Amino acid sequence: MPSIRFFWMPAIVTLAVLLFSCGEKPKPQPVYGMGEKVTVGHLIYTVLESQWLTQLGQGANTRVPQNRFFVVHVIITNAGGSQASVPSFTLEDEQGNSHSELTNGDQVTQWLGALKMVSPADSIQGTVVFDVVPRRYRLRVLDENGQQSALIDIPFNLTPDAPAIPQPEQK
Repeated sequence: MPSIRFFWMPAIVTLAVLLFSCGEKPKPQPVYGMGEKVTVGHLIYTVLESQWLTQLGQGANTRVPQNRFFVVHVIITNAGGSQASVPSFTLEDEQGNSHSELTNGDQVTQWLGALKMVSPADSIQGTVVFDVVPRRYRLRVLDENGQQSALIDIPFNLTPDAPAIPQPEQK
């Protein structure tokens, strides 16, 4: 009897592997460019611009990041028929690490807030901020239920914080 068991066991394992590997493959995550309208559920996101900052505010109220502040300016439109809650944003780097948006908006110009709500057929516009190491990121945006998502590629552009130095006139 042992010889029959050894014959059927590999056949059963092979059949199980084949059945489970024939399942539906997950769809690749959509990736959009900055400036494109990205529809996820009833929410439509557009990333207008991004900026790297070494501080927020000035004087006694200055905030200094652990790494750098990455400020992302977005427009969010609710195409649904009821008020929608906008889930928190996350940044993802090329290694797959995720970074949550900051929940403290002190000294952040046009901060959208930690709890973001959009009325039906209305839009909100403002900024979200992260404290991350400067590099290329993708912004993960979610539908109003947090179940569907898309990625928005944000090009790496480390512009200086200081104003441009005027060049001397050439004669």
